[in-house]
Amino acid sequence: MPDEAIQFRAMTHEDLPTGLALCRLARWNQTQRDWELFLNLSPSDCRVAVKVERVIGTVTTVNYENLFSWIGMVLVDPAERRQGIGTQLLNEAILLLRDCPLIGLDATPAGREVYLKLGFVDECRLSRMETVVADSFVCDQTNSARRMTKADWPQVFALDRKVFGADRRRVLESMFDGASELAWAILQDDKLTGFVLGRHGFNFAHIGPVVAEDVETVRQLVSAAMEELRGRPVILDAAHHDSEWLRWVEAIGFREQRPFTRMLLGAGRRPGTPERQFAILGPEFG
Repeated sequence: MPDEAIQFRAMTHEDLPTGLALCRLARWNQTQRDWELFLNLSPSDCRVAVKVERVIGTVTTVNYENLFSWIGMVLVDPAERRQGIGTQLLNEAILLLRDCPLIGLDATPAGREVYLKLGFVDECRLSRMETVVADSFVCDQTNSARRMTKADWPQVFALDRKVFGADRRRVLESMFDGASELAWAILQDDKLTGFVLGRHGFNFAHIGPVVAEDVETVRQLVSAAMEELRGRPVILDAAHHDSEWLRWVEAIGFREQRPFTRMLLGAGRRPGTPERQFAILGPEFG
């Protein structure tokens, strides 16, 4: 019916309650704060699918200095699935980002098959790891991580840009402001060698990103964040580039909730040094 045709328009702040409701239906972890950040980062480049004046789907985009961009939050009302709406939303996002040389996303196994047909290629594997932190969890006394302060931000932003491949300070500032107790840093001779941030989600606390020079630094950073989360369910999205890191994550009680594949559309390699990002911020932000 013509009056039931799907239309696409820019997402507005008035759409956020619906986006949040779709998150709850999908059992995703994002909060109102996350949705507000999407629109603050990309006020005109997030989209909703509308049917008979009702929002039935969403997609968000973030452009990182036009070096690469990210697609996230492809959500469709369960009652409206299997009509190709998710693919149409994805195409809307690709069109918005057409002037960016690289577009990235993190795919579930089912989604990966769709994205391969659209020209995306695999970059690396990720695992969403889940645990409930034991009430008795404490850091080793030799742990050298200390609480991050705003005085650390210049070094944090510089290291993150080198590793992530673009400036995302606005995202990191938002993580710090929302969960400063999960923000830790390790410095040697006043030089930052690693940091961790986190956020509070609807279902889980989320540790990440974790950026460091080596696995031992990562262990100390993640342990410091976990001590703040005793008794709580926690997730982190672990990169697969270091087997020692993955073994340690499993040894302290994490188990894989689901796998992801990080995928790219475009020519060339994503900038940065991804092997030093041991856990990502989240599939919706890159």
